[in-house]
Amino acid sequence: MTDLNHVVLVGRLTRDLGSDERSFGYLPSGQARANFSIAVNRSRKNGEQWEDEVNYFDITLFGRSAESLKPYLLKGKQVAIEGSLRQDRWEKDGQKFSKVNIIASNVQLLGGRSDSNGSSSQGGYTPRFQQSQGQASAPMQNDGGFNGADSSFPEDIPF
Repeated sequence: MTDLNHVVLVGRLTRDLGSDERSFGYLPSGQARANFSIAVNRSRKNGEQWEDEVNYFDITLFGRSAESLKPYLLKGKQVAIEGSLRQDRWEKDGQKFSKVNIIASNVQLLGGRSDSNGSSSQGGYTPRFQQSQGQASAPMQNDGGFNGADSSFPEDIPF
């Protein structure tokens, strides 16, 4: 039986992709490789006060996705990452080291990139979430809202 190794994160890029040669390159096989980091913010309550906690994660993306997304992976851009964890281990000068990376299988661009003046650009992509197959739902219809166009609602709502 196979174990489960699946990660989903939403965070913001900590630097522009391609800002140095370690962040974007090609493997000897010709496959593109992109290395970038995201910051994931989390708020938690400590007594009566809310505290913000930031965690940083290193992401590696391979193939055509790395090439296609290179111009869009800019500092401050919000992204959703889906992938798996990989632990790299090595030894240097007799000392053992290890690091956990996320190997991305899917990267989605979210929202806009923050500018220095506080506004955001309008080129962002917002995904549309769908229900899983196990849940029954009626198809979404755009009939103009609740302006009386839909006669399936009773006139008297009991609340």
